[in-house]
Amino acid sequence: MRLLTIACLSLFALGAQAEEPWGKVDLDAAKPLHEKACQSCHIRMYGGDGSKMYSRDGRMLSNKLELLQRVASCNAMVSSGWFPEEEGNVAAWLNKHYYRFEN
Repeated sequence: MRLLTIACLSLFALGAQAEEPWGKVDLDAAKPLHEKACQSCHIRMYGGDGSKMYSRDGRMLSNKLELLQRVASCNAMVSSGWFPEEEGNVAAWLNKHYYRFEN
């Protein structure tokens, strides 16, 4: 029984140390990438500064992994040419400023 308890506790510790889906990020590099590749499309779609894309009712994203996948999809659709690290930077920046997903 004691061994089972120790095993369960160690699994919880691993979960607490789990890395974000986007890995290490450079948030300072993300904003210019977003402004160059994302903003004009989002402004065309939603008007204003385009930020309604992230705050509208019925948005389809519900966690960090889905956000990262959406950024990668948009990167491919508009041919931004970002590397996965840059996609992670932008996803983390969007999460910090708009989504605030915990998971």
